[in-house]
Amino acid sequence: MGLRPAVLLLCASVSLLGGLTFGYELAVISGALLPLQLNFGLSCLEQELLVGSLLLGALLASLVGGFLIDCYGRRRAILGSNAVLLAGSLILGLASSLPWLLLGRLSVGFAISLSSMACCIYVSELVGPRQRGVLVSLYEVGITVGILFSYGLNYVLAGSPWGWRHMFGWAAAPALLQSLSLFLLPAGAEGTAAPKDLIPLQGRETSKPGLVKPQYSFLDLFRAQDGMWSRTVVGLGLVLFQQLTGQPNVLYYASTIFRSVGFHGGSSAVLASVGLGTVKVAATLVATGLVDRAGRRALLLFGCAFMALSVSGIGLVSFAVSLDSGPSCLATSNASQQVDLPGSSGLLLRSSLPPVLHTNGDQGQPVLSVTERPIHPVITASLGPVLNTASPVPTSPILEHTLLCWSALVCMMVYVSAFSVGFGPVTWLVLSEIYPAEIRGRAFAFCSSFNWAANLFISLSFLDLIGAIGLAWTFLLYGLTAVLGLAFIYLLVPETKGQSLAEIEQQFQTSR
Repeated sequence: MGLRPAVLLLCASVSLLGGLTFGYELAVISGALLPLQLNFGLSCLEQELLVGSLLLGALLASLVGGFLIDCYGRRRAILGSNAVLLAGSLILGLASSLPWLLLGRLSVGFAISLSSMACCIYVSELVGPRQRGVLVSLYEVGITVGILFSYGLNYVLAGSPWGWRHMFGWAAAPALLQSLSLFLLPAGAEGTAAPKDLIPLQGRETSKPGLVKPQYSFLDLFRAQDGMWSRTVVGLGLVLFQQLTGQPNVLYYASTIFRSVGFHGGSSAVLASVGLGTVKVAATLVATGLVDRAGRRALLLFGCAFMALSVSGIGLVSFAVSLDSGPSCLATSNASQQVDLPGSSGLLLRSSLPPVLHTNGDQGQPVLSVTERPIHPVITASLGPVLNTASPVPTSPILEHTLLCWSALVCMMVYVSAFSVGFGPVTWLVLSEIYPAEIRGRAFAFCSSFNWAANLFISLSFLDLIGAIGLAWTFLLYGLTAVLGLAFIYLLVPETKGQSLAEIEQQFQTSR
């Protein structure tokens, strides 16, 4: 019992530092991209490959990471991912050509995706039901803090010679600290607290003597036995609805909304990155404090309801305020000079998801953006004036136009906060709780791969959808999807607050 406070503190550091590394790596490319373009003479396609390589690595990790986590253990998986991340950061910091940059980004993407899955599972198994919600949710807090930290460091290093090398290198700091915390933590839960409060690692949960725990194969995820199919429906439903509500794309127009309110150039960039980042951090901290009091289900219902209202509000405002997409980075030869290093031209926060390549349906031109996990904040980085902010002011009075723009801004803030309270932290917490320990890693990775794939699909279809039905109806469609998500949560997602992993297991086995 004497070690328990120290163990809880170390668990908190593992979760927080893992999220901080994840968020930092997602956002750091926004500040490093322009110096890399100038130093290496990268074309638009090469820049797209550089940003998108992180997504490829993350997808690869989501496909094989579950087997690594279940076969070698959660703790070893995190330590291994940190070793890969350190190697990737070293490659990026010393890179002298595009192939080395791509290899480094690929390695980093693999590492942060594997770590995000293993961290949530490790912490959820090591601590008891009274602390599990807070400690696992700290991962999402770390993501938002990591994004803000990367924005600040990018701004400081923007004018430094070879500053982009330092930007990539600083990712090693939280990874090293997390590895130190892991070495100080026990491999199992024995001796760290009372048996009723802790669940041992590797699925050896307390059970009656002589009771043989079942061994699950991957195909068991789709069978009705032990409620496995219902768990898979809950897991996939949560990761799909958090993407199908348009989360990566609502913030895609954040810079346009800020500039419409009257902020231009650098001031718009700082307000978009730091302002939205602060809102995300504050909302995530609120969710962390409430997740073990209000419950997972209540936060999901609350967040999804306000997401539906706010994104529909943006759609309604869009009927009156023209927000049109514009040319890509190919449109002008000096596009790179118009990108603000700290984060203009569409640099924003969500959750965290990986870079995605958009295609303009009208002109067939590529538009590059970075969208954040899940795990996790959204970042959009354009290589040029992706959004046309010079649309004419409507014929309505200036005051009415200003009020409409501020209304859109408020709706966007509410949307960011609602996501950070609900889907952002709670989805991954629920996924780390509902599956049996013997298959938890593979099940978590399976759902995570759908999260990345859904994000890619939503992002790639965004501009084509706008061209087909318009921006306003696109946002209203996302609002309708959020309503469907609300019904899904109400009908199918169980409450796991205050329950041990064994009790959650029993709940799924006995419920229909």
